[in-house]
Amino acid sequence: MLRLLAAASLAFALAAPAAAQEAGPALAIAGTRLDVTVTGETIRVPDIVRISAGVTTLAPTPGESMRRNAELMARVRAALTRAGVSDRDIQTTDFSLQGEYRHDDGTRTLLGYRVTNTLLIRLRSVADSGRVLDALVAEGVNAIEGPMMDFEDPSAALDEARGRAIAAARARAEIYARGFGLRVKRVVLIDDVPAPRPAARDNYANSMSVDTSTTIDPGGRIISVTLRVVFELE
Repeated sequence: MLRLLAAASLAFALAAPAAAQEAGPALAIAGTRLDVTVTGETIRVPDIVRISAGVTTLAPTPGESMRRNAELMARVRAALTRAGVSDRDIQTTDFSLQGEYRHDDGTRTLLGYRVTNTLLIRLRSVADSGRVLDALVAEGVNAIEGPMMDFEDPSAALDEARGRAIAAARARAEIYARGFGLRVKRVVLIDDVPAPRPAARDNYANSMSVDTSTTIDPGGRIISVTLRVVFELE
């Protein structure tokens, strides 16, 4: 699937010596300058799921809360091992210990000590990810964020998007040149514009049910490349 989004800004003016000097030797243009910005897109199905999974415990003393948390986290790590998740795909991203209080009419009462231990888990099988999440919840995980879809290697898809952006830039330049009775002389500048990081996160915790098998649908994710190309027309 392809969507080509193109926006072109056209500046027709013979380059004055001062302007050419400001632009530098590489952008010195004797004819007419055309700036084109295009985006080439392709769609791929993600092959990696990243999940943030945490264990939170509350106990009367710090030591007791730490002990309970460690026991639950040991069960969680064992479940990940049984699911075939390697150590390199498990990373601790947050660990905290803090007192929890209740406030009543200006009085603060200590309820206990809360320990939170959070892992970032990379699952390399999208089809099995729902089953793994159910297993984690069964072993004590009580906080989940995600899934965040990603790719093991997006380079081929990025190259395809680049090729389509290049083709769109050339076609757009030809349209402008013909429309004004000119021709495309050369490409002066190519700028690969950084794309904003896509928001690829759903709130799994709000829709999860451990009474049935959880399904994670990867869907299709747009991979895009935006180019700014400067042409010289004559």
